[in-house]
Formats: sequence, structure tokens, C-alpha cells
Amino acid sequence: MATRHYSSPIREEASASTRRRILQASATLFARDGYQGTTMAAIAKEAGVSVQSVHLAGPKSALLMAAFELSLAGDEGTHPLHERPAVAAIMELPPVEALPAYVRFLAEANSRTAGIDHALYVASETDEAVAALVADLNTRRHADIRMAITWCGAHGLLHGDVDPDERTETLTHLVSPGTYRFFVRERGWDDDHYRRWLSDAIDRLVLRTPSH
Repeated sequence: MATRHYSSPIREEASASTRRRILQASATLFARDGYQGTTMAAIAKEAGVSVQSVHLAGPKSALLMAAFELSLAGDEGTHPLHERPAVAAIMELPPVEALPAYVRFLAEANSRTAGIDHALYVASETDEAVAALVADLNTRRHADIRMAITWCGAHGLLHGDVDPDERTETLTHLVSPGTYRFFVRERGWDDDHYRRWLSDAIDRLVLRTPSH
């Protein structure tokens, strides 16, 4: 007799809810305690699930990256940023509204991910699995930022003869969680100050022709 396979919406919803709790707990602990200082047992306790459930959710390195992705834009996966609902909605706005919305999204995303982003890069120095994930993340980040530059160009927002690669590298640095971490976590800026600075820096250093 053939085995009957079926899916239960309730079971799938419960599984998704458990995974989300695990990733949210992982994000909290990795950001606070670092990669080495976070154990699977600690994640289980923070999430209110069994240690077995945490192990079933994936290896520690995969949980670190999945927690980062979830914190970044509210969903898991390695799909491009412009395909994520929050950013896709911004790209549908008129340019005069889209740019401020993009800056707000980036500032809020950096606030959520600055700690776990730091944990990722520290862990990548000693863990080969994390190093491979970070290399992939950097490649995807560059592609996401290049897409943003292309969008700006298509909407007439780029002025002057500046190499697209230079604009991409400049914007990548400006919007990185590391830059946020320097100004807010190290230098003591508040989030409003950082957001105003980011908006002005993008306008001056990315959209306009640099003055020499």
C-alpha cells in the first residue's frame, strides 16, 4: 500500500512560526553575544523551543545568515533586495518619494542588522562555513547596490560623468551596516542624525558630479 503524503496548513504554519522564533532569537543572541558566544542551547531557551528544534532548523552558520536576512527585510532567502516586498514597493514610487523611502528603509535595516552583521564578519575570520556565506552576501550586496544605481540612472537622478562602478562602491560603503555602526554605536549619533547624514551623503557623493 502506497504511503499517503499530505500537507497540513496548520502544521506548516506552526513550523514556520517555530522557525521564525528561532531566527529572531538567533538574531538577538548573535548580535549581543557574538557567534562564538551563542550556543544552540541558548537559542533554544531564548526562542522557547527544544534544542532539537534548533538543530533541525539548520547548522549554526546557516542560522546566523538566515537571522541576518530575516532582520534585514523581514523575509528569509538570498533573493535580490529589489524582489523583497519592502523594497519592491519603494521602487514603484515616484523618484521624489522613492529616494527618501529608500534612505528610511536602509537606516532602519542597518539599525536592525548592525550587531548581527558585525557577528558575521568576526565569525568569517575563523569559520570557513561563515566565510563562504559572507563572500556570497558581499556579492549579492554589490549586485543590489548596482541595481539601485541602475534604477537611479533610469529615472534621471544621476548627474555628471561618473563611472557606475565608482558610484556603486561609494553607495555600498555609505549604506553598509558597518558605516551605521561607526556613527551610531561608536560615535554616539542618534538614528535621526544618521538618517539625515545618509540622505545628504548619497545626494552629494553618489547622485551629483563630485567637485574636484
